[in-house]
Amino acid sequence: MSANSSAQKVAVVTGAARGIGAATAARLARDGFAVAVFDLDEAACARTVEEIEKEGGRALAVGCDVSDPEQVEAGVARVAAELGATAVLVNNAGIIRDNLIFRMTPQDFDSVIGVHLRGAFLMAKACQAHMVDAKWGRIVNMSSAAALGNRGQSNYSSAKAGLQALTKTLAIELGPFGVTANCVAPGFIATEMTEATAQRMGITFEEFTERYAQTIPVRRGGRPEDIAQAVSFFVREEAGFVSGQILYVAGGPKG
Repeated sequence: MSANSSAQKVAVVTGAARGIGAATAARLARDGFAVAVFDLDEAACARTVEEIEKEGGRALAVGCDVSDPEQVEAGVARVAAELGATAVLVNNAGIIRDNLIFRMTPQDFDSVIGVHLRGAFLMAKACQAHMVDAKWGRIVNMSSAAALGNRGQSNYSSAKAGLQALTKTLAIELGPFGVTANCVAPGFIATEMTEATAQRMGITFEEFTERYAQTIPVRRGGRPEDIAQAVSFFVREEAGFVSGQILYVAGGPKG
């Protein structure tokens, strides 16, 4: 797929200013997609866009609160006008508000559910119309090993488990229109988000990473590129018979 081809497919990646989202956007650009880089702060997307364009790809920065229906509709419409109709959607946007259940506020719970789960629903709802019209599409939702339960993350775990159910439902509803939906569930991945967790625990990121690595069969933490590779598989033409699946990318068995 040529980067300058008129038939170039368009991918939307949310939460793509940094971390897993940025790595995924870069990988999809290398795979030949034009990429819309969504994040809450449009200016924060500049680095990801620049990296893609530096390698000869096409990219567009879009500021969008994925939990806001009007912003989602406007963002997806802008992508259609400036890059083309969305063919691939990667729902990666997320926040954390960790706390034990007796300390967690309703706002902390609602905000995490709002970005991860409501945001994925709104983005899928907006983008699927383009995919159904084209009779081809790929949706990849970013879950987590925390979907199996994780101390201090009743909000995050609930959202990530919900994403798995949403994925399977989208696969059923959209499959007849040539659209697949799959889920990537990362284990421990070294990102700014996990570094912030180490800071809250009062330990260095190196110590934090090493602790996790000792619990992982392959004896290392994951990298954003590990997740991008999995997404790259799910969105390719050859993966058209794979739908409704949850792939744990965690260095060992989960589920």
